[in-house]
Amino acid sequence: MSDIPYFDQARRWANSLPPIWVDAALAGLVLLVQMWPLLSRDNPAGGPWDGWGYLVVVAASLPLIWRRRAPVAVLMATHCATISYDFADQVASQPIWYGGLIAVYTVAAYSAWLPRVISLTITVCGGLLLVGSAETAMRGVVLALAAYAIGRASATSRAHAAALQERAAQLARERQAEAERAAERERARIARDMHDILAHAVSLMVVQAEAGPVVVNSDPAKAEAVFDAIAAAGRDAMVQLRRMLSVLKEDEGPRTPQPTIAALPDLAGQVQATGLKVTYSTSGEPGSLPPDAEVAVYRITQEALTNIVKHAGATRADIKLAWQDDTLMIDITDDGRGGGTPLPSGGNGLIGIRERAAACGGTAVTGRRTDGPGFQVRVRLPRPVNA
Repeated sequence: MSDIPYFDQARRWANSLPPIWVDAALAGLVLLVQMWPLLSRDNPAGGPWDGWGYLVVVAASLPLIWRRRAPVAVLMATHCATISYDFADQVASQPIWYGGLIAVYTVAAYSAWLPRVISLTITVCGGLLLVGSAETAMRGVVLALAAYAIGRASATSRAHAAALQERAAQLARERQAEAERAAERERARIARDMHDILAHAVSLMVVQAEAGPVVVNSDPAKAEAVFDAIAAAGRDAMVQLRRMLSVLKEDEGPRTPQPTIAALPDLAGQVQATGLKVTYSTSGEPGSLPPDAEVAVYRITQEALTNIVKHAGATRADIKLAWQDDTLMIDITDDGRGGGTPLPSGGNGLIGIRERAAACGGTAVTGRRTDGPGFQVRVRLPRPVNA
């Protein structure tokens, strides 16, 4: 059994029909009701009714079929018909002209303000001037004003409902657009993270693999360490990639946390296995950062070290974190070719560093060192004062 009330079901069913069908049914009902006094057996004149009365009732009812297409014309037609009712020789007692009231309601509900005012003025003045009985005239005027008021209330209700529907549709469009933008940002973030993970792991593995044949015969123990470092870099990359890809699954299981500042010493040790000397130091009172900034610090450092391993030809890299009251400064320097050989303005890696810093409200500056040979990445990230 449906939970929707019967009235709502009937209204929805009526709204699904073509409007002219509904208006035709309404016109037939009004015709029957207005014809009823003429079909009654009460005959004050003692003879058959004049055919003019039937014609007037039909003329006052049938125009309602087109009431929504031409409200003012239908109202004038019903008025003209009802005015001519008294011209018949034998008629029943004058009925309530439901057709005229519905026409007034339709004009009030569907017409612009000027046709409404003109039509209401004609209706009221005609009811006061053309009806003989003052009591009948006042009753007719009151009924017309009531029909007009109901029509205006209906128009206001429809306009309010339409505004709410439009607002709801606009909110739905905005939510959809925001969801699409969020998905796009998430895809871009995942793409940056996967780039960092792959570039870092592959760089370490390539460097180790190139060094392996050199020491495999002269120093087997060192060669074994090289292969262990390659395996460790590969396993670490697989773990991080699996973590990244799990976000894309709909039925994902529990996720392991993203690496943060606490994992930087391990990252430095991993890179040092390639033969590059890496130092890690901090100054100031360590504090906390928002979760996204914690991950950004790790990824920025990872990308900077990857660039050093791949491009710098350096023997040393230094990672320095300086905690200040409202700022965390990150300096990553090397002693490679950055000071002598012209370097490109920055590929995807340097762009990614700048984007990650900007996403956390910070800034990133990259370029040749001013205090000696090498390259420098300097990142400034804001931190909460009470952190």
